[in-house]
Amino acid sequence: MEAGVLERAARGRSRQALCAALLAVLGAFMAAAVTPASAQKLFKYRDANGVWVFTDRRPDSGNYQEQKLERTFDRPEVRLLRRSTETGISLVAQNTYFAPVEVAFKLTNTDNVAADVPRSGILTLAPRSTTELVVVSKATPAETMSFQSDFQHLVGDPHAEHHPERPYRFPYALSTSVRVSQAYPDTITHKDPSSQYAIDFVMPIGTGVYAARAGTVIEVASDFYDAGLDPVVDGPRANIVRVLHDDGTMSLYAHLNWNSIRVVPGQKVTRGEYLADSGNTGFTTGPHLHFVVQRNDNGRIVSVPVEFAGADGAPVTVRAGQSYTAY
Repeated sequence: MEAGVLERAARGRSRQALCAALLAVLGAFMAAAVTPASAQKLFKYRDANGVWVFTDRRPDSGNYQEQKLERTFDRPEVRLLRRSTETGISLVAQNTYFAPVEVAFKLTNTDNVAADVPRSGILTLAPRSTTELVVVSKATPAETMSFQSDFQHLVGDPHAEHHPERPYRFPYALSTSVRVSQAYPDTITHKDPSSQYAIDFVMPIGTGVYAARAGTVIEVASDFYDAGLDPVVDGPRANIVRVLHDDGTMSLYAHLNWNSIRVVPGQKVTRGEYLADSGNTGFTTGPHLHFVVQRNDNGRIVSVPVEFAGADGAPVTVRAGQSYTAY
């Protein structure tokens, strides 16, 4: 076992109970988070007014054109690999994110597995790393061994704390004023911990989106072309850019325009650097930019309050219904 295993006994839970809880939390997060699904085709058709419409959903009408999409980068992921060793089987996690990742694993249906083999555990994987989670060895060497394994992962360092060096830059062009349609404490659709402090900026499709803070791009989704009102179906269909900051927190820019994203995972961006154009993709009622800063809070993604730079650099806390100018 690597030294990166996170011991949380001080919180009053057994290691097994904590791991089971984290697996449940991570599983729920992976099902509910704004995580890009796989979309490999583009459909193009003319509407009743003769205007070309682009979508990743197959149109009801048979009069459309279909095009296969080609990716320009590999989407980051975490893979669980099995490798044979002299004493048994090594479970290895391969993290392809340009960010640390928390992994929880659990062994079930064990048969002839040695008693000293951990049945569960939690580790933090370094960016772009391959880490051994556990070596599963036999209780009786001459007999057959079998087991099943389950694992979940969550991007981000669980020890991250939000410490920006200065207030965030408004994520649009300098001298431009944009209205906020939703911000804490008004949480009409931002009801879960991951979006509680998110801010919705009202932007026409094609408005430039700029980095509010420097960091490393760790996730991009650019496969989607339209919006809908079903949070289950449309929630994962938002084009996004996620940026990791030096304090371990992450900024998420969501609902971006499908053909405008100009950054890729691993790219370092500076404060004020162009990222993409705003759009209307995913679960949304109209064009806007969804901006939120998040961190991994011991197995769950939570949002954190942010302040923006005003005219004199002083911190500004935004409120719904107000317009703010970027400086």
